[in-house]
Amino acid sequence: MAPLILKRGDPSRRRDDDYDVLEDGKVVGRIFHLEAAAPEGLPWMWASGHGGHHIQRAAHGYEATREAAMAAFAKSWRRS
Repeated sequence: MAPLILKRGDPSRRRDDDYDVLEDGKVVGRIFHLEAAAPEGLPWMWASGHGGHHIQRAAHGYEATREAAMAAFAKSWRRS
């Protein structure tokens, strides 16, 4: 099982707190700070499965920290 890696998105198109999640060099999701539209106290949103051919593994959620969002993403992604 390949490790999941966070890579900052293109700064000309995204904010500094917006990351792609990569597996084997391919984008399999995103993690980004979304305080204004997120549930209170859970400003980090994660979304998986939307890149490439992984729509069957699509999921999302909100967490308090970027690290917690990455852990939740990984748990969801590995379960699929």
